[in-house]
Amino acid sequence: MTDKPADGPGDGDDEQQNPFKGTPFEHLFGAGGPMGAMGGAGGQMPDLSAMFGGKMPDLNQIMSQIQSLMQPYEGPVNWDLAVDTARKTVAQQPDPSPSQRQKDAVADALGLADHWLDAATDLPSAITSTSAWSRAEWVVGTQEVWRGLVEPVAAQSTQSLSSALPEEARAMGGPLLGMLGTFMGSMLATQAGSGIGTLASEVLSVSDVGLPLAPAGRAALLPANIETFAEGLDVGYDDVLLYLALREAAHQRLYGSVPWLRDHVLGAVKDYGRGIDINTEAIQERLEEQMRGVDPSNPESVQQLLEGGLFDLPKSPLQVAALERLEIVLALVEGWVDEVVSQATEGKMPSAAKLQEAVRRRRAAGGPAEETFAALVGLELRPRRLRDASTLWGSLRTRQGPEARDGVWTHPDLLPTSADLDDPLGFRDEANAPEALSEADFDAELAKLLGGEQPDDQQRDDGE
Repeated sequence: MTDKPADGPGDGDDEQQNPFKGTPFEHLFGAGGPMGAMGGAGGQMPDLSAMFGGKMPDLNQIMSQIQSLMQPYEGPVNWDLAVDTARKTVAQQPDPSPSQRQKDAVADALGLADHWLDAATDLPSAITSTSAWSRAEWVVGTQEVWRGLVEPVAAQSTQSLSSALPEEARAMGGPLLGMLGTFMGSMLATQAGSGIGTLASEVLSVSDVGLPLAPAGRAALLPANIETFAEGLDVGYDDVLLYLALREAAHQRLYGSVPWLRDHVLGAVKDYGRGIDINTEAIQERLEEQMRGVDPSNPESVQQLLEGGLFDLPKSPLQVAALERLEIVLALVEGWVDEVVSQATEGKMPSAAKLQEAVRRRRAAGGPAEETFAALVGLELRPRRLRDASTLWGSLRTRQGPEARDGVWTHPDLLPTSADLDDPLGFRDEANAPEALSEADFDAELAKLLGGEQPDDQQRDDGE
């Protein structure tokens, strides 16, 4: 067998022309990929009709999609593209602005909810403003927090893929790496925007996914989505609105009264993004599989390639650890809200048990929106152990009182663990107060949590 000439059309020539050879982007930038088909790194125009099974692709559509991903922007992710994609996703169905009557109903429900919660927990009200949002307003009102969660994913993804480039690609230096970063940041923006826009069609409040997505104290409900949720429940709309307002107000109390909780929860999500360890072979297989399913005569199939599933890949050990931490704390937050709202509605709302079960089933099963977002960035937002956590908090209150239940939130080291959720009735069974604190320390920490004041006895002792 004779060797191919060095300057012939062999594999060596292809490697020289396509610096992405052997990387996840080989199929995109090679002669058979969409960028190669438009005169990209592959250099030669292939037989497009044969490549796409006899169908001629819409090159203008493909070119428009690729160009949108290569537009310059600042930061690790093209966030303007993400917000635009989310809003376009929302606009695919009617999204009327809430009427004044709906705004007044939401404000009244949240006010009554705060009043009822006063009897169920000593944690003070944290609501500073109330809003009735459309789906598009939810996208805008939560987009800054989403940006902070998505940017670590984009930065880590670009870094991982850059380190996986072959030597000849890395030798090209800044321009190539810059193009790779731009492409990754735009692709992830499109994926995240699609997921956020889809979530907007289902969320019932600003706290519905368990994450603190709005500025502290800003309580918001989505009347249009609540009306859809209420259908088929055989419960009056006013009761549904009040019950969801109770959950929203309880979330606000917990996040507003526990100073470390917001950073603890969002930090776990960011750690998940930073833990991405990209398997380049898995991504290449994923991309090739997706591209084989593209129908060039259907622009929507090209859009689906750009929007879906790039990060539906095996999780790294760091991601597994961050995800476990996040799932536990979200379950504890949702379980605490579930328990406190149950106490607040006891004897006042006959339909509360039915609504509690409806919310539990909805959160446990997860809707299409949550599944979509999980497929896009690999992160599931629903707590898997809500019932166990609610049982744990209720048992602790029954045995030791609401002060002991709420006092566990004084420090993250006091939170129940996964093992505690396995035996929720036995959590702190032999303790009269959180184990790591003396009685005096517990009183002092609880006073700080509730308002920053020390108990009178301790103030007098300090003065003496």
